[in-house]
Order: sequence, then C-alpha cells, then structure tokens
Amino acid sequence: MDTLLKVQDLGRTFAAKSVLAHVSFALKPGEILGVVGSRGSGKSILLQILGGVYTPSAGEMLWQGRRVIWSNVLKAQKQGVILVPQVSQFVETMNVVDNLFLGQELGGGLLDRAAMAETAYQWLDLFHLPRALAQQRMGELTDDERQVIALVHAFLRPARLLLLDEVFSALSYAHQQIVLERLRHFAGQGMSIILSSDDLNFIFSITDWVLVLYRGNQAALRRTSEVTPQEIVEWIVGSSRKERVTPVIWAFENYYAAQQQAEDLRKKQQQLQDNLAAQDSVNRELVARLQNQMVALDQLNRALQEANQRLVLEREAERKALARELHDQIIQDLLSFNYQLEEIAGEITQPDLHLTLQEIRQGIRDLVAALRQICSDLRPPTLDSHGLLSALRSLASQWSEQTGIPVTLHLDSTLERWPETIELSIFRIVQEGLNNVRKHAQATQVELELRRTPSAGLILRLADDGRGMDTPPDLMTLSEQKHFGLISISERVSLLRGTITLGTSPTLGGLELRIEIPNPAPFPSS
Repeated sequence: MDTLLKVQDLGRTFAAKSVLAHVSFALKPGEILGVVGSRGSGKSILLQILGGVYTPSAGEMLWQGRRVIWSNVLKAQKQGVILVPQVSQFVETMNVVDNLFLGQELGGGLLDRAAMAETAYQWLDLFHLPRALAQQRMGELTDDERQVIALVHAFLRPARLLLLDEVFSALSYAHQQIVLERLRHFAGQGMSIILSSDDLNFIFSITDWVLVLYRGNQAALRRTSEVTPQEIVEWIVGSSRKERVTPVIWAFENYYAAQQQAEDLRKKQQQLQDNLAAQDSVNRELVARLQNQMVALDQLNRALQEANQRLVLEREAERKALARELHDQIIQDLLSFNYQLEEIAGEITQPDLHLTLQEIRQGIRDLVAALRQICSDLRPPTLDSHGLLSALRSLASQWSEQTGIPVTLHLDSTLERWPETIELSIFRIVQEGLNNVRKHAQATQVELELRRTPSAGLILRLADDGRGMDTPPDLMTLSEQKHFGLISISERVSLLRGTITLGTSPTLGGLELRIEIPNPAPFPSS
C-alpha cells in the first residue's frame, strides 16, 4: 500500500522559540494515528501544520511521495486534508444548515435548500439530535451540539486525510461513541485519520499507531497493538517513576468510567422524564419521594463503605499493636525466663529434678514457637521487611507444610511495592482464600497467580482442584454455608474498588477465585 503522508524531522518555531521539533512518521490510506502528550507538548501545532494553518520551520512533508508545503488551509483542503480544530469558527447568526454547507452549497446558483436540509436531518438523526436543530442559529447551540456540527461539517467534505484536534472532550459520551464508529467506517473506506486526544481509551480502541510528544519533541512512535497504556504514560510524563505514572493512568481510567456512568445517568434521567410526562401529579410526587429515598440510600451505602474501611484499618492496626506487644514483651520475657532456667539447670545434680526442668524449658520453647506463629498471622513480618511477593511465598510455603497440599506460584517478579494498605489487603485475601481451600475444597493442589494488568492494575488468581461450587453463590448463601472467608474477601475487594469472580478453574477443574484490582488511588495508611 502506497504511503499517503510522510513527515520527516518536522519542526516549528515562534519568535526563535522551538515549539515542535524532529517529528517523523508515515501514514498509509486507511490508517489512524493517535497523537498524545501533556498540555504544551505540541499536539495542536503539529495538526495545524498538517492542516495548513502554519507552515513548518524545519523538515518536510511528502504527500503521495511529492514534497508539499500547505501555505494556507484552502490549499490543504483542495488536496483532501480537512482539519477540525479544538474550537471551530461558525457564522453565529446563520442557522445550522447554512453553516454545514457554507462554501459547498448544493445546487450551484440556485440553492437546493431541500436537499441540504434533508442531508442535515440525516446527520442529526445519526446523532439522535432533534431535526428542529437544523434551523436554529449556531449561537443558540450547546458546546456538545456545536462540536457535533463541526464534525458533520468536516464529514461532508471530500477528505483523504482527516485531522481531529481534541474534538472528543466537548462531546457527550453517547456522541463520542457515534463519532468513533464513523471514524472506523471512514478508515475502512481508505480515509487516513490523525487525531489528538487525552483519553487513552479512545487511542487504544481505534488507532493503528501512537505518536507521543514530550515538550515539543517526538518521544515515541509505536504500533498501538505493541505498546501498553503504562508505557504511553511514561513517555507522556517523561518518567517511569511509579508515583508520577500511576496517578495519571488512574485518572485516565476513572475519567472514562465517569463518562460511562454519566451517560447511564443521563439515559435514566431522560427515561424518568418521559415517564413523568405521562403521569399525573400524584405519581410525580411518588417518583420524587422515591428519588429522595434513593439518594438517601446511596448516601447510607457510601457511609457504610467508609465505616467498613475504617473498621478494617482499625482492625489491622490492632493486630499490628498486639503482634508487637506479644513479640516485644511476652515472647522476650519467656525467652529471658528460659535462659534463667538454663543457668539454674547447670547447678542441679538431682536427675529427676533436672529432667523436670528440661521438660519445663521445652514447654516454654514450644509456647514461644506458637506465639511467634500467632504474631506472624497477626502481622506477617516478611511483608513489612521484604514486600508482598516474599510474604506470599512464605505464606504458601508454611500453608503447604501444614496441609500437605502443594501450591504452584506464578508471581510477577517485576511488581513494584504498593501502598502498605493494599499489600496487606492482598495478603489477607490470599490468606483467607487458602483457609477456605483447607476447610471446604477437599483439594490436592493449588495455584496462586499475581500479575500486572496492561493498565498497571493487578490480577490475583487462586485456583484448586477440589469440589468447587455449582453456581455463583450470594452473600446469604455463603453465610449459611459458613464461607465467612469468602465474605471477608469480597469486603476487602470492594474496599480496593476491585472486582471478584468465582468460577471453575480451566487448569485444575475446581474453584477459581479471580480478583482484579485497579490502579491505586490515595489510600489512608494503617
């Protein structure tokens, strides 16, 4: 396939200051390139150069193998290069139809207003907007509606290369999805597309290539299928340090989730309004009361979650304090007492008394060993000293020694340290899971896996070859069956904002516990 556009060492300076330098890439017909970078990285400047707003100060552009310089936007448009800027300019006093076809009216000298209106209606229908919008003045539209019209204005032009500069942020979630579907359609017909966006979900869902800009320079150019969101964010922020990368990824993911939730809420609100329109005043009052109750219930649920989190943290703090007290006071006192008995034993000559003393000392040693195991259960020292992976290895080894059931470990050795609260919660989840296997599974082997997700979260999988569960249980059923460990696990997963799945293990055939934990938001320390 021939290259449509090739850019080599492209750069731009303003007042002797470089704002873009050494950008190089090639784009074939039907390919989509995503441009990402933080604010001020040069994304808009790059698209404006490609669209004819600015001429490059350095480098070259090859259009179908021929060196070109777009001296203005019209020359770029004549070659089929259409730019949709962040803020599109319209004639505010003209209606939507006239703005859509401005400069490209149908009918020549005698305008075919009926055909133009019908085309406008078709696009408004596609975006689920009222047809009456076609006759409204541009100055009366919302930001979302204006952005839709700006995109339709571009879609109506014969384009070979479509440039979209941060056009998604002003759109509602529903309209974003429609635009993405249209872009896939255009790319399938051979149109090339370059889009800049801060939303990595869009970038990874639609692009073939990702170009990362950092402070006006090209940081990376990769095939989308061969790169992870974490790598992209590391280039965006110019660092691989976890404290800089993780919050950015977490913000990207939660912004996208918030968009989806907002769209679901909008749909429900519209459905409620439609229902209310058919109700009388009494039913309106009932719905209003129900809505207030739902708000109160949501507030209560959040309060319960916060209280549960405080209880878990306080419980861990108490465990830590008790473990320290047992180790620093009781165990040390017993060891000191045992040393004193050892000195006394050296002075005793009666065999019977010496044997009794030895039995007492052995009893003290056994008690110290039991107390140390209790301390380890209360607060695993390996976790504090060496981290989660070492603590899990130690836990699995001790559990196998006690139960005689081997545990196969698949632990990602590249995992970095996470906040203390999260590491301790994951340790407790595994601890409860293994206890469940011992009590209920009748298993002979266990697999434990902990690995990173592409978006820097965690996947935890605990599987056995035991009797499993026929159907996914609810909390009441678990309580009746005395699976209190699973209830505790579900509570901890909820506090980590994770998801939990119970099913049949494809490798061992028994029960598989699968937990996905997203990138950590700030957690209170224990």
